[in-house]
Amino acid sequence: MLDNSLEALDRAHLVHPVVALRAHERRGVTVLESGKGCYLSDNQGNELLDGFAGLWCVNAGYGHKSVVAAAAEQMERLPYATGYFHYGSEPAIRLAAELAELAPRDLDHVFFTLGGSDAVDSVIRLVRYYWNAKGEPNKKHFIALEAGYHGSSSNGSGLTALPMFHDKFDVPMPWQHHIPSPNPYRHPAGPDGNAVIAASVQALRDKVAEVGPDKVAAFIMEPIQGSGGVIVPPDGFAKAMETTCRELGILFIVDEVITAFGRTGPMFACEHEGLNPDFMTIAKGLTSGYAPMGAVLMAKHIYDVIADAASDGVPLGHGLTYSGHPVSAAVGLEVLKLYRGGMIENSIKVGAYFEERLRFFRDHPLVGDIRSKGLLAAIELVSDKKTKAKFPSEKKLASKLSEAGYRNKLIFRAFPDGTLGFAPPICITETEIDLLIDRVDATLKVISEA
Repeated sequence: MLDNSLEALDRAHLVHPVVALRAHERRGVTVLESGKGCYLSDNQGNELLDGFAGLWCVNAGYGHKSVVAAAAEQMERLPYATGYFHYGSEPAIRLAAELAELAPRDLDHVFFTLGGSDAVDSVIRLVRYYWNAKGEPNKKHFIALEAGYHGSSSNGSGLTALPMFHDKFDVPMPWQHHIPSPNPYRHPAGPDGNAVIAASVQALRDKVAEVGPDKVAAFIMEPIQGSGGVIVPPDGFAKAMETTCRELGILFIVDEVITAFGRTGPMFACEHEGLNPDFMTIAKGLTSGYAPMGAVLMAKHIYDVIADAASDGVPLGHGLTYSGHPVSAAVGLEVLKLYRGGMIENSIKVGAYFEERLRFFRDHPLVGDIRSKGLLAAIELVSDKKTKAKFPSEKKLASKLSEAGYRNKLIFRAFPDGTLGFAPPICITETEIDLLIDRVDATLKVISEA
């Protein structure tokens, strides 16, 4: 007799992102059924505090009826409208205008994507077009940071600098380069922030000189390196890198797919240091994960070069079927109302409380480093606090952490090196932060005793 349970169907047919496939077949799926606020419920009746906002994305929290109503109304009225051939829809137009109003000062043009990976790929194409239009066709090389994440698409995965996204995928490509991560805990120049910044600036200069100043197109960075382990650079790092890019004549791209929309406090992490990038990528919190959508924001001077490059009437050869999808855009507009209606203020207030409460773990024998910026944080576990030695891979610490967290009714990101990552919904309360800390403490006790 056929087993048609969800678990059996999942094992037989569904390929999950970023899992060990055979291990997943043995383990089976955890089926999530519903969500409300900062909590998720699975089909076994467990209510879990979501300390990771889905996948860094459900910033507004689950179950907002106003967002659901906006999507339903738009779906009934106009479920799809192409952005090709001069067509458009009201939600996409209004969302682009709102984003241009909110974004750093020069970013006033918006191209919508389905998520972060294709936003990064779109930037790569547009950067190439820009330099070709400027009459500098040799500028094809991109520089990114080690431990950075810029998607898992064919091009973006090469700018990503995490081994699992390279292994057997034939990336990075020859035009993709990396310089050391500005991680004060592990950088050779650390922990002094100024020394890390100086070393990073020099590394960028050296890499440009090595590749050739006439060949480097752009430098791309996350304000905080999310999937690399929530690495928080020293204050002033991003501004120093922007200034260096200007001096070197290369474009400065900020990837805010994770950090935007209140995740670190303000609407955009660029605001911490007054950044004014040439391009910015966003996704995740743009719709709070309620519908797929990402975007590329480009500065006016970039847009003008691209717009004027072709003969009059010749189209720009880049597009996506679901660019500016009206339902996703309607969701984005409604989510922005929530952010602007008090959630950004809550994120700033509760984020400061979260950072304070995380200090509770400073003296834990397994805790090597605690990193945080607002409601984005990590606890890095080590086997030896003095040497900062990581746990050996055969310990399978990430799996043990995930399982222990689940038993303690908490979801967080368990990185392969034994780092715990946190990005709770920005609607979270101080009381819920206390609960999260208590459940992390219980989880670490399980690991300490194992």
